[in-house]
Parts: sequence; structure tokens; C-alpha cells
Amino acid sequence: MAKPPARVAKKSLKAPKPWTPAEVREAFARFRKANPEPKGELEHLNPYTLLVAVVLSAQATDAGVNKATRALFAVADTPQKMLALGEEKLRDYIRTIGLYRTKAKNVIALSEKLISDFGGQVPRTRAEIESLPGAGRKTANVVLNMAYGEHTLAVDTHVFRVANRTGLASGKTPLEVERGLEKVIPAEFMLHAHHWLILHGRYTCLARKPRCEVCLINDLCRWPEKTV
Repeated sequence: MAKPPARVAKKSLKAPKPWTPAEVREAFARFRKANPEPKGELEHLNPYTLLVAVVLSAQATDAGVNKATRALFAVADTPQKMLALGEEKLRDYIRTIGLYRTKAKNVIALSEKLISDFGGQVPRTRAEIESLPGAGRKTANVVLNMAYGEHTLAVDTHVFRVANRTGLASGKTPLEVERGLEKVIPAEFMLHAHHWLILHGRYTCLARKPRCEVCLINDLCRWPEKTV
């Protein structure tokens, strides 16, 4: 007859205690004190080049995208200039980025749609941005936040990991995490919230070896495996 599961194993299955509103506020107050004006690391010149950079960044690093787009944006910083450049030459600029052929096709297509449907301007609503080739919800949230100052939360792999690991907002999908974060983060922190979380995940709450010893919120974090 099999032995009943040990108590400690049963206990580990319990959901972590939710953060209190005061704890959430404290965490973001610390992020703000450490970095009052966080910036996204994708280099861009205007809303259009930001949109293109975000589309190119799917399954690629910001550093890798920046390396390719510095020369690209020097010659094509508007939809009109991008179309004049053409898909073949665009591919040459972004060849070092993963999935560059598909991305080049999308950038040309979205540039055409911007001109035909939006007067060459990047639209200001999520639905309109998501209608562009290669642009999903995360892309729309980044553009709305960084270009237009909207209180949107872009959930990338870093934000997804930090939110779940810390217990700040658990979810099985990026959308669940986005909704969870929107519910708990005070409005005063929403403009910069996703940048703080991205940077925290990129440099402190690492995927394999999180640097708990230097974490600003290690006393608040609910992760059972934290090392402090």
C-alpha cells in the first residue's frame, strides 16, 4: 500500500499569500526611487520607428535589434521611406535578426497599411495597432505606452516571469498576467510599471539564477525558492 504524501509536499502546493495593496505600493515606490524615469531599451526616433523596432524584437534581443536598426532608421524613418527602400533592401539591414524574412515582409505591409488607412501616422488605439501586420497586443501596449503615454502594460517574458515568480500577479497567459497587474498596481505607477518590471526581470530576477541578494523587493517577494 502506497504511503500517503508527506505533509511538506502538501503544504508546497498552497498558493502564496496575495500581496496587500500596501506591499504593492511599497514595491513600486522602491522601483521609482531607484529609477525615477525608466526607459525602454529599444532605440527609436519617432512612433513609427518604435513600432518597427517592437515588431522586429519578437524572439530577438533589444541589443540585437538596435544594432540592425541604427543604420536602417538613418535611411528609413517613415512609412514612405521604408516603402521606397523596399523589402529586398530592408532584408539586408535586418539580416542579423531572427525571422528576418517574415519580419521584413510585415514591416513593408504595415508601412503600406499605415499610409493607406492612417495617413502615414501610427494610430492611437490598441485595436488599430493590432490590425497592422506583425503587431499583436504586446506591440500595441509598448507603442501606446512609450509613444503616447498611455497606462498600458506590455507583458513580455521578463514581466511574465517576475509577476508569476513574486506572486504579484499569477497567470498562465500574458493576458491573464496583464489583467492581474492592472488590478493591483496603483495608477500613479502605471506609466512606468512595465519598464520597471522588464528591467527587474532582465537584470535582477533572472530566469536561471535570480540575484535575490540584490533584489529591491526580496522581503516582499513570495517565491518559495528565493535565496535570502
